[in-house]
Amino acid sequence: MIEVKNLVKKYGDHIAVDNISFTVQKGKIYGFLGPNGAGKSTTMNIITGCLAATSGEVTINGYDIFKDALKAKASVGYLPEQPPLYTDMTPSEYLLFVGQLKGIRKNNLKKAVETVIEKTGLSDVRDRLIKNLSKGYKQRVGLAQAILGDPEVIILDEPTVGLDPAQIVEIRNVIKSLAENHTVIFSSHILSEVNEICDHILIISHGKIVAENTPENLEEAFVSGYSISLTVKGDPERIESVVGAVEGIDSFDITPDEDGKTDIVIECAKDSDVSQRLSKALFENDYYILRLEEKKATLEDVFMELVTTDAVIEEVPEEALEVDADAVNNGEVKSVWDEHMTEDDAQPEESEEKEEE
Repeated sequence: MIEVKNLVKKYGDHIAVDNISFTVQKGKIYGFLGPNGAGKSTTMNIITGCLAATSGEVTINGYDIFKDALKAKASVGYLPEQPPLYTDMTPSEYLLFVGQLKGIRKNNLKKAVETVIEKTGLSDVRDRLIKNLSKGYKQRVGLAQAILGDPEVIILDEPTVGLDPAQIVEIRNVIKSLAENHTVIFSSHILSEVNEICDHILIISHGKIVAENTPENLEEAFVSGYSISLTVKGDPERIESVVGAVEGIDSFDITPDEDGKTDIVIECAKDSDVSQRLSKALFENDYYILRLEEKKATLEDVFMELVTTDAVIEEVPEEALEVDADAVNNGEVKSVWDEHMTEDDAQPEESEEKEEE
């Protein structure tokens, strides 16, 4: 469906996307996860043909996004982080306009617009000016233009940013429903969001993909063990000898306090069942367990480790960065919007920016 090979994007001396490669298979939801500034939006802008790469390849349904842009883009619907809305239009007017840009045939256009309005829950506001809509409804309008024309691939850049909790849930439900008939790629820096929705996660840090797999497999691959924290009443030296004899413990630390209690922190292998053996050993030696807690590493722990640990980021060979940027930039492809817009068309968007300022 989508294949990205050795993609590099440099701004002067800054490398925003650093020699990344990945494949997107049909019919799944892919989450592009990383902290702000990791290179998510840059990668998405390149994939959708809105930005030229310094080097590398992107093919969509077998079409090169740089060499055969119109055919490649025909399979893609894109919602950038800032939805490209004309706020002096109503959602109905705007979607009819977008449908014309996308080349949807006139006899199919109204039906296509009605379909996306219903799918994104815009029926109640379809005839109100977009500038008078809430942030959540504006995001829905942006989502509607992305799925208009029923493209095979839907790419969404931070689709829930700035929304309230209720709106986030609504947008997530829409994204889940899209996966029934589309391949969906969306970016986020919120791990819980990606974990809840996605079949496959790509974690990006400093412009590089540092991990890629299903949420379950990422936890399995990177979670090495778990810890047990407990408080026991009794002599710390005797407790130490009992704990040290329990099978499956990698290491432990004992801290006595003034009330005759002993705090113990134990590190264990992930496949071991230490809690049951530990409880039995302490009980048989007449020690009372006042507190026992298990803490297993989560996908959030994996994410934090991957994006904050330099050791997991491999260096890119210098020769991979020595590319002929002019050869790519001379063939830079404009976005669908740029190809069809006139200065007059762009005026409403400019007016909105001035209002916000």
